[in-house]
Amino acid sequence: MSQFHPLLVTDIHHTIRDAVVLTLKPENPEAFAFTQGQYLTFKQDFDGTELRRNYSICAGLDDGELKVGIKRVDGGAFSTYANTELKVGDTLHAMPPQGKFFTAIEPEVAKNYLGFAGGSGITPVLSILKTVLKREPQSTFTLVYANRAVNTIMFREELEDLKNHYMGRLTIIHILESGQDMELFEGRIDQAKCDALFKHWIQINNIDTAFICGPEPMMLAIAEALKTNGLTDEQIKFELFSESQQGRLAKQEMAKRSEGQKGTEITVIIDGARRSFTMQKGQSVLEAALENGQEAPFSCKAGVCSTCMGKVLEGEVEMISNHALEDYEVERGYVLTCQSYPLSDTLTIDYDTH
Repeated sequence: MSQFHPLLVTDIHHTIRDAVVLTLKPENPEAFAFTQGQYLTFKQDFDGTELRRNYSICAGLDDGELKVGIKRVDGGAFSTYANTELKVGDTLHAMPPQGKFFTAIEPEVAKNYLGFAGGSGITPVLSILKTVLKREPQSTFTLVYANRAVNTIMFREELEDLKNHYMGRLTIIHILESGQDMELFEGRIDQAKCDALFKHWIQINNIDTAFICGPEPMMLAIAEALKTNGLTDEQIKFELFSESQQGRLAKQEMAKRSEGQKGTEITVIIDGARRSFTMQKGQSVLEAALENGQEAPFSCKAGVCSTCMGKVLEGEVEMISNHALEDYEVERGYVLTCQSYPLSDTLTIDYDTH
């Protein structure tokens, strides 16, 4: 389940000064068949420390290639390595594609999609819009893309080519912090900006699905604006890859509450094997599994991806942060083990049941 596979780097393209698009050739292509909007979890050793990072696939299903976009982050070991040291011919290691940031393709149905992206949040949205425009010939897509300036727009030329190719079906609205002719297209995307866009440029009542990917404050403001203007939770899909302050504070509170508690007897099921051990107080399920030598799958450890997803078969946990699971999955007993802390003396978690 948590197996990493080798990926040969066959091309490196700098889409802007501080971002690269990597073309990857998997040794096992079948393992890397993806759905538009999914991501890859990479691992890399840096001075004896293993880092895992998620990067979204930016290729469409019909591109015939596997590509990810990586924007360099100040202090980011993996993103700096990918932008400055990685070479064509090198090998990276990644888990098979994961993620639920998509909706089913329906070739015979005419749908209207709306996408909001901020900075490198364009990568999964690009995969989605390329795929739906190709495979749903009656559908339309409106993209609202926020950046600091023109020279920070990832995939700018590719987006323009797509707009020309899908004339009348793809609309792109660039929001820049400065330098725009119209005030509506300048500044940051907040709820007021969304309300103005919906009033003057976007017929929100015709939108079937909205996709949001970018900084968390921007995403929350957009989601609230969409709901205020009539969209339901089911119509709004978002992708988040950073831990919220709320999640960090909740972890601190759980650690305090665990003082004086005895350890929980836990059984984990991974790749068909069962292993039982005693958890230390204050540990998440994932932390306990890893400390006891189990190859539990994980990536962000922040509750924003679903890599560490497991099902509670016995016992009870409190999940302190969840940006990845749907309500119906939680109702069926699924949890993010990196955010789950035991409330019972015994606990059984199945990583194999998805």
